[in-house]
Amino acid sequence: MQQSPRTGRDGDVLAVVSQSGPTVSFFDAASDRHVGTVEVLAEPHELCFDPTQRLLWCTTAYRSGYYHANGGRRTELTVIDPDSHRVVEVIDLAPEHGPHGLALDTAHRRLYVSVEGSADRPGGVVVIDTETRRPLGRIDTHAPGPHWFAIDPAGRTGYATNKEAPFVSVVDLEQGTLTAKVEVPGSEGLAVSADGTRVYVAGPYAAFSATAEEAPATGIRVIDARTASVVDILPTENTILPVHLTSTGKLLAGELRMESDPVSQLGRHAPGRLTVFSADTHKRLGELEVGCAPLTITSSPDGRIAYVACVASSTVNIVDLETLQELARIDIAKLDEPGAHGLAYIPRPA
Repeated sequence: MQQSPRTGRDGDVLAVVSQSGPTVSFFDAASDRHVGTVEVLAEPHELCFDPTQRLLWCTTAYRSGYYHANGGRRTELTVIDPDSHRVVEVIDLAPEHGPHGLALDTAHRRLYVSVEGSADRPGGVVVIDTETRRPLGRIDTHAPGPHWFAIDPAGRTGYATNKEAPFVSVVDLEQGTLTAKVEVPGSEGLAVSADGTRVYVAGPYAAFSATAEEAPATGIRVIDARTASVVDILPTENTILPVHLTSTGKLLAGELRMESDPVSQLGRHAPGRLTVFSADTHKRLGELEVGCAPLTITSSPDGRIAYVACVASSTVNIVDLETLQELARIDIAKLDEPGAHGLAYIPRPA
């Protein structure tokens, strides 16, 4: 008898950010039952779980609004105990501001946080010691708004996508310097292959428009890490924001779909799409309709289940990646917590 993909997840938890809540909510990974909520500072965005310290990190990017229409940048990170559902510490990164992307290197006890630029410095990445929870320095990315950040498995190279700059920044994490700029016409989410040889980058930058006729072709740019150049494009019908690579080698992309709206030039959100590729062969494996405006994707450690957070519908789609069928949908809005965004899968304590 084939086991359900939800079997054996008792005690595991899914953490979900409500960007406008502002909260982080916790759900039982086997039953989807709501088990707790933590209030955080306004405009939380992304989450990162550190299994070594057993702490959950949360970025708070703005005082209100979003990337290109905000009411001022925040400077804080919130550290949460995911088991007791309490805030452990709020870390102020000032004068750094607009923290968003998170990448963890457990071997070297480092957390990398992307931050936006200002009049006197470009955007960059703040390096944090995960044991002391204190900043160690910053790496310039030579772009105003590095938004997402990822590192290779060895912890030697980092990649920052830049919404408006026409390149992906490549940085040497050991030397703390920029080493290359890979030409991409504005970029969103990204993921690095398990062997560190390829980087998958969503492009171009999401303009949130139903009529983007002159924009570059949408899809996932495949970067060869050895040559720091784009070697392939996996085409998609719509603009992509999140990109995620599972432990089983499936490449997941969240497509943003917009419809014309006579009231707004930007259009209105239509149901989004989860598109699945093979990271090895680049073959398109299938697709599934999800909520409106998918912003974050994660997966279970065994790679069997995907979680897709959709900010406009404030829902999380739970998908069986073997059958590409929806298993359930968590409605964050029913908790009076609008704007589902960051996700983290938290295995039960050993």
